[in-house]
Amino acid sequence: MRRSIESALKRSAELTRNNRLVEGMAVGEAAINQATDDEQPEIQRWLVEHADDFTGED
Repeated sequence: MRRSIESALKRSAELTRNNRLVEGMAVGEAAINQATDDEQPEIQRWLVEHADDFTGED
């Protein structure tokens, strides 16, 4: 996955943790929409592995 997409997903998680859900989802959705079909599985894995990043829970 491109570094820019990963950065956007991390920013999405940060915004979501800070109770800015609408902004967080907009950033994440924009990043996912930019991804190629080849990047989609890696993004899915990243989201599963980093689900706690969106809630702030361990």
